[in-house]
Amino acid sequence: MNKQMRLVVSALFIVIILLAVAITRFYSDTGSSTTGGNTQTDISRRLSSDSSGNRIFKDSNNLYGVIDSSERITVAPEWLELSFTGADTCIASKRIGGKLLTGCIDYEGNVVIPFIYRNITRYSYGDFCFFKADSDKDTSCVIYDKNFIPFSARSWDSCVLSENELTLTSGSGLYTYSVSEAGFMLKYAEIYGETLGCEYKFVINSRILLSKLTPAMIEKISTISGKYIEFAYTGSGEHLAGIRTDNSSEFTPLFPEDKKILSKKLEKINNIFLYSVKSEDDVPHYQISITADTEISYSDEDDKVDILRDKYKTVIEFRGSSENNLAAISGKFVLSEPDYPQSESENGDNTESENHQH
Repeated sequence: MNKQMRLVVSALFIVIILLAVAITRFYSDTGSSTTGGNTQTDISRRLSSDSSGNRIFKDSNNLYGVIDSSERITVAPEWLELSFTGADTCIASKRIGGKLLTGCIDYEGNVVIPFIYRNITRYSYGDFCFFKADSDKDTSCVIYDKNFIPFSARSWDSCVLSENELTLTSGSGLYTYSVSEAGFMLKYAEIYGETLGCEYKFVINSRILLSKLTPAMIEKISTISGKYIEFAYTGSGEHLAGIRTDNSSEFTPLFPEDKKILSKKLEKINNIFLYSVKSEDDVPHYQISITADTEISYSDEDDKVDILRDKYKTVIEFRGSSENNLAAISGKFVLSEPDYPQSESENGDNTESENHQH
């Protein structure tokens, strides 16, 4: 082997050694990164564990993480608070933008519930449990089940838990649920609405009826009822636009055939009742009855304008088993014409008729 060949072989040997060192260093760095840069010496205290042997630990900086049953760090210690939920997730808190915010992470440190809450609290009733997540922005909250699936597709304006009752408010509605080992059961609903400048409220406290309805269905019934009242008094079909109806739906204005009526004015709404009705199909049917104080301006037999005030009852029927398929199928008033006061001539004719009978 000549001198030149020996130099080439020496150079190749040096290159091989350098590659071996680089590869060793690469795998060493990769191995350390799987623990988030933390080794066993970072674990200063082991805390609570779950049923699978995962354990929360605290490091020397008083930050919390998770190790598995093999003592491998799966969640790096970067959390100010950490607790198991029983659903393969942890409630975690950290400082974001100067605020202490709470959310949920899985056992690999991935965010599964966004960090937008002031706190997340667990409540249990026997085998039934749920979580209340309070918004950091206002008094609103979200209710999650044990698997952190939202109880409803909305956040609630407020949430009050008192012993075995949960009262939630949303917009114009207030809903009270009884809470037990069997879960949530809606026991009371109170809805506020407004139509043609008149405010109204109706209450539902029938357990049987409420077992078939959701807050979204109740609110939809209220909204559609208000739109029908607007249509009934104005005669404008625009008020019925946008509401779900059946192909055979029929809505009748208030006294549509009475030519003497000059104007109809809603003065007050009272006596609102919602109830189930029997039907020929397999879909639940509901009716809401509303008694409306009304002022009618009409032209009497002498072509003079007169005013009549009375109460008129309307019935609106719905069918559906959920918010998505709930539809209004009819709306009408019970009376077909007003009960006008008798004129003087009619009173005289009646008196004369009575005298002849005597």
